[in-house]
Amino acid sequence: MTLQQLLGIDLPIIQAPMAGVQGSELAIAVSNAGGVGSLPCAMLSADALRKEAEAIQSQTDRPFNFNFFAHDAPDNDEAAQQRWREQLSPYYAELDIDPDNVPAGPARTPFNKEMAEIVKEIRPAVVSFHFGLPAKDLLEMVREAGSKIISSATTVEEAIWLEGNGVDAIIAQGVEAGGHRGMFLTDNLETQTSTFALLQQIINAVDLPVIAAGGIVDASCVNKAIKLGAAGVQVGTAYLLCLEAKTSAIHRAALKSEESKVTVLTNVFSGRPARGIVNRLIKEQGPISCYAPQFPLATAAVAPLRFKAESLGSGDFTPLWSGTDTSGCREIPAADLTRALFGL
Repeated sequence: MTLQQLLGIDLPIIQAPMAGVQGSELAIAVSNAGGVGSLPCAMLSADALRKEAEAIQSQTDRPFNFNFFAHDAPDNDEAAQQRWREQLSPYYAELDIDPDNVPAGPARTPFNKEMAEIVKEIRPAVVSFHFGLPAKDLLEMVREAGSKIISSATTVEEAIWLEGNGVDAIIAQGVEAGGHRGMFLTDNLETQTSTFALLQQIINAVDLPVIAAGGIVDASCVNKAIKLGAAGVQVGTAYLLCLEAKTSAIHRAALKSEESKVTVLTNVFSGRPARGIVNRLIKEQGPISCYAPQFPLATAAVAPLRFKAESLGSGDFTPLWSGTDTSGCREIPAADLTRALFGL
């Protein structure tokens, strides 16, 4: 079965969900262009999700994707968070931030029953997960909604596990991809490999449609992925400059600069490896810091630094998520980019 047949789409492309830089507008544009527009839901409240879903359903009748995180909620380790705040204390002093007012706690919620109920209510054509899959009872609620289930694999072992747990397709997330790694069976970064190598390995190991993700920036990349056996592609970074994206001015400037040529995997923004453009915080505290508490607990301590620095026009403490190749980033309508990826 082709990805088009599985998902009811014209073009075998999924717009990667990108929390913080997009909302429903980007998803609507991609879906209307014939692909699958995605809404990142991990940072949305139930009310916010319903509002975004209403916007999507009012502006497209094409398939769309809700994306959720499936990580295990960490214990609220106050000692680890305090050590992280102490590590960041010189920056608080520099930016005149009272460390006693720095919040603690998670910033991203894993998929839960409340969100599963909304999925059953909205019935998106696709529900995708990052960091594995949720509990079986929650997954069954998604199936009852009639949604196709997709999740990311960063190794062959993860792909085999996903197939065994009943997903409908697998995203082969190569190490070139921007944003968070979807790793869930290992935290060893040495296991992470390039998109096209991973794609072929997973295709040989499973009997499901496999979607290539990471470094897919133009029609030549799409053609190569398809020729290697991919059922489709997932594209994120290339959409960051599109007119419908909510990418900040600071982030947009970084993507268009020479700085975008250097990206690394870092845990200093969230506590989990994610690829972004190197900035001051990464240089001075990372890329991988032993002080960063478990995902997503690292986020809260960095947030005040980010907001204060951004108010001063600086991206020193901003997660400038980006894949390894920004050459496909274009300030055009997302529909035009979607079609251009297929030479249309």
